[in-house]
Amino acid sequence: MAHFSTDMLRNIVLIGHGSSGKTTLAEAMLFNTGVLSRRGRVEDGTTVGDWDEEAIRRKISVAASVIPSEFKGHKLNILDTPGFIDFVGETLGAVSVADAGLVLVDPVSGVEVGTELGWGHLDDRSLPRAILINKMDRENAQFQRVLGSLRETFSGVIVPLQLPIGEGSEFRGVVDLIAMKAYLGEGATASDIPSAMESDVEAARTQLIEASAEGDDELIMKYLDGEALTAEEITRGLRAGIANNAIVPVFCSAATTGIGVRALMEALVAFMPSPADRPALVAKRPNDDEVNLPASASGPLAVFVWKTVADPYVGKISYYRVISGTFHGDSRLQSLPSGNEERISQIFVARGKEQLPATEFAAGDIGGVAKLSSTATNDTLSEKANSFALPRLVYPEPLYSVAVSPRTKADSAKMGPALSRVAEEDPSVSWRFEQGTGETILSGMGEVHLDLAVRRMEAKFGVGLTTTVPKVPYRESITRSAADYHRHKKQTGGAGQFGEVHMEIKPLPTGSGFEFDTSRVFGGAIQNSFFPSIEKGVKSRLAEGPLAGYPVVDVRCEVYDGKMHPVDSKDIAFQIAGREVFKKTFLAAGPVLLEPVMDVRITVPEEYMGDIMSDLNTRRGRVQGMEQTKGKGIVTAQVPLAEMQRYAIDLRSITQGRGFYTMRVSHYDPVPAHIAEGIIAQAKKDRVESDEE
Repeated sequence: MAHFSTDMLRNIVLIGHGSSGKTTLAEAMLFNTGVLSRRGRVEDGTTVGDWDEEAIRRKISVAASVIPSEFKGHKLNILDTPGFIDFVGETLGAVSVADAGLVLVDPVSGVEVGTELGWGHLDDRSLPRAILINKMDRENAQFQRVLGSLRETFSGVIVPLQLPIGEGSEFRGVVDLIAMKAYLGEGATASDIPSAMESDVEAARTQLIEASAEGDDELIMKYLDGEALTAEEITRGLRAGIANNAIVPVFCSAATTGIGVRALMEALVAFMPSPADRPALVAKRPNDDEVNLPASASGPLAVFVWKTVADPYVGKISYYRVISGTFHGDSRLQSLPSGNEERISQIFVARGKEQLPATEFAAGDIGGVAKLSSTATNDTLSEKANSFALPRLVYPEPLYSVAVSPRTKADSAKMGPALSRVAEEDPSVSWRFEQGTGETILSGMGEVHLDLAVRRMEAKFGVGLTTTVPKVPYRESITRSAADYHRHKKQTGGAGQFGEVHMEIKPLPTGSGFEFDTSRVFGGAIQNSFFPSIEKGVKSRLAEGPLAGYPVVDVRCEVYDGKMHPVDSKDIAFQIAGREVFKKTFLAAGPVLLEPVMDVRITVPEEYMGDIMSDLNTRRGRVQGMEQTKGKGIVTAQVPLAEMQRYAIDLRSITQGRGFYTMRVSHYDPVPAHIAEGIIAQAKKDRVESDEE
């Protein structure tokens, strides 16, 4: 593929609800430019964008793909993103390197949850955008109804730049309202254009001209004076309005048949901003000095890695955008924040899974490189003598978790590295070892997201994992002081074992942890050398508490007396005595089971607020506040983690996929007695079964 200057680039991210036709549109663009001799189909698993095995199996996009094509001397870098909410991390990565968004909307379903969420992602980065009402050949397609719904839902001047010629099975093409030109589908002729469209076209064109003139003082004066604006002047006004998010143009197409796709591509080139039109990014030098980096090929080199793919054969593949400067292959660069040097070998243009060799990329362009040793997603490559770190993308907190365990002993050795590779590939996936339950926890955005991660680990790295619902990481503590003693005495014929420990146990404030004190022991009742043995015995029960086997927190143990034997007292005797007296006193000190309570923020359409409140009541939730904004209701609440393990699934069911939430640990609270009884009984049963095995 040829080298393109910054002003000839268009980086467009496709946004939309699942099945709005994003992947099919990218395929149609490749077909239109002659890259493909025939269009692939999502249903057949033959598209360029959905090359991942899981995407083919599921018949949905599961990862962001780069689909570049050359069109009229420009390079269109189309970033195809998943519409399914579980893969929001992929969408955010693609949005972070785009200069504009194209929001695809179904002409029957209209504005859907994916439309609203995608629009919000574009808002977060203040990206200019256009709307494509796709699938205009669907039965019951209604352009004007959907246009009205878009205007009700979103802000900005939403104005058509094209009108459809017919709808549904009668869809024949589109009319360009600036050039006043018809783009007809295959086999259609001018006779297919209804004569009744003439008045609709004139009205829409007048509305378009008014929108284009409003953002330009010279144009508005000319328009108000009754002078006609030229096509060039209309284009100039529209470009300015689109660039500052005042105007959102609307197009229409049927990507499966290719009707309107060429007209769309011409409009994207004409109206969407190039990287040079976007504001400069602010980067930081290693000394924290800030510097503006406009998209200039002659500027200092700064390359941002926005996506990483772990390939079992090729190794790590990094996808990047050149923020500033010109990126050449066969070079050495510094990677920040690690500070390590990277040897850059062959760079390439990524088109789906295809890798087209390239020699250089100008500022604003998007490409790929293999086998970077220490550079991960969100890292910056630059020259060592002039290095920068670009702002890192913040991914949402995981909402859904599973406990994973290896199927075989061979899988056990490979599990940790495989989990790390998957988390490196997808920053919205994370994993950790939960000390309180002894489980390895894999977290992500939803059930499908984690199922995909587990399948990828098996397919790519040969690691078989089983998944279960995670145990809640309960903790154990006490509510009052108690004192007792334990004497350990054992005679085995030779040297025996003897140790006696008197201990008082006291509750500590939340977050204090564990304290051990021997200052109350007087008169040499216990030698100082045995104090560490007693503490060791006590600590052996902290990880698995006496109540239900969960970690013990916020207790103070004070040894105040004891006895020794001149021959039989030894380390092991006082370890056992310390362990047993701790168990006795703990169970006598009002033991309590503590559970993690989460801060939850739920955002849903207002009509679902009642259902959400009722559901939270059944989950022992305590509502902290409610507010309404832009047709959305926001509920903040504190809810026990035990009641939120599968909330990602339940919320989608309650709100038909239109709700979302965030969640983080707030504090620990005592578990209600009637619930704690069941948890303790189950823990005892599990211990018995484990001992029998």
